[in-house]
Amino acid sequence: MQSDFETAYAKINLALHVRKRRDDGYHELESLVAFLDDGDFLRVEAANCDSFSVEGEFAANSGDISDNLVVKTLDWARRAARDWGYGDIPPLAITLSKHLPVAAGLGGGSADAAALLRLLHRQQLLHSWLELCPATAVLGADVPACLFSQPLIMRGIGEQIEPVEDNSLNGIAAVLVNPGVPVPTGPVFKAWDGVDHGGLKSGTALEMACAGRNDLERPALALCPAIGEVLAALRATVPAFARMSGSGATCFALYDDPQKAAFVVRKLKDRYPSWWVKAGSLTPCR
Repeated sequence: MQSDFETAYAKINLALHVRKRRDDGYHELESLVAFLDDGDFLRVEAANCDSFSVEGEFAANSGDISDNLVVKTLDWARRAARDWGYGDIPPLAITLSKHLPVAAGLGGGSADAAALLRLLHRQQLLHSWLELCPATAVLGADVPACLFSQPLIMRGIGEQIEPVEDNSLNGIAAVLVNPGVPVPTGPVFKAWDGVDHGGLKSGTALEMACAGRNDLERPALALCPAIGEVLAALRATVPAFARMSGSGATCFALYDDPQKAAFVVRKLKDRYPSWWVKAGSLTPCR
């Protein structure tokens, strides 16, 4: 195979409603998600033996290579390819360019795994990722959604996905900000107040997003007060709305004008040089 590249799009929870805590320790969720047209990058090429390396600004935060979800996904894909009659996936040299902060509420590891699966399908080494999607939940609850990387509604623990049918999010600009503090998911969910405040409202995807909330924002704020400073800085720019993504610590703001989003990025980088700040557009429905 020739060298091939794929983007691992950053996942944004525009709204994240926690409905109940399950007996197995997981939580039932209802979330409207979208994806930024930017993120990590994966490069794959043929090799004599498997290799995996990580580069980029967050490479040092990626943990042990053997525990990386991309490595585990390749092992899983090899078993799946054999089971489904595709034969053996040849040795690959994989390079992950890590540009998304780790433990940041952006689905980075799942996005990386999904990028590899899309790439393997493009090289005709795996099923269509549409057919592949249900089986990939074993890799992580966010992986099926990250395979699509378009506006979706997620339910269950995240593995049940429903495509959004309208284009109201197309062309919307987003600014992502992380204060540089990792927030582990487990403690945030553990601190959830246990109250079901209701599901997503009806309407277009943009209307649902504006009327939504993130039920993990308050417990995350208690564990990481820097999130409050980020939200205050974003809300001062008068976006459509600003909210925390996932379990934090990354927050986002949406704008209908990409030029305003670019101005906000410059302003925040000047004022808060230690923060990670990125702008982009939401990926469209496909």
